[in-house]
Amino acid sequence: MRPLTAHRSATDFPVVCVGGSAGGLDAYTRLLGHFPADTGVAIVIVNHLRTVATMLHEILPRYTTMPVELITERLLIQPNHVFIIPEQCDLHMQDGAFRLKPISKPRGWPDVITVFLRSLTENWDGQLIAVIVSGYDGDGAAALCGIKEAGGITIAQKLDTAQHPDMPESAINTGCIDFILSPEDIAREIVQIVGKGTPSAPQSPPH
Repeated sequence: MRPLTAHRSATDFPVVCVGGSAGGLDAYTRLLGHFPADTGVAIVIVNHLRTVATMLHEILPRYTTMPVELITERLLIQPNHVFIIPEQCDLHMQDGAFRLKPISKPRGWPDVITVFLRSLTENWDGQLIAVIVSGYDGDGAAALCGIKEAGGITIAQKLDTAQHPDMPESAINTGCIDFILSPEDIAREIVQIVGKGTPSAPQSPPH
């Protein structure tokens, strides 16, 4: 783990928060498989897990050449990396580092995406892009208008491309979504938004 220090790198690069739940793995792999590794963007995947340990940090490296890290307390956020929320935690951002707290809503539908997006609007100087993909319920929706008010961009997965459209549909219903796209087109749109990166061939799992 890289400790939090006073001599850290700049914290003004773009952060993309990808929030999902049931069916999210399909969306994450499709998005990452079309996302260049050199955009200067940090991708944070906030997936609903309460008691089952996440395996995303073991699965997703098959679909991207970016380093994929399971978030630990005070881990510094870096561009050109993919970060994964651990189970049973709320995720926050402070001074360029991730902070983990016990999940604040242990029963009912989690709101871990909403919690992290709100933390970003309060504690991140760089560009913010919020992406809501497949999942049940409506986590993340309550924070989307705040992302736009902070000058960020909001994207929802196109409903007919999501295995479980409840979560992106709730996001769309807020009226605060800028783009409604397939996972592949979400990747392309983010590259256009940040204006960086070299287009690359889609990554696929090894045979």
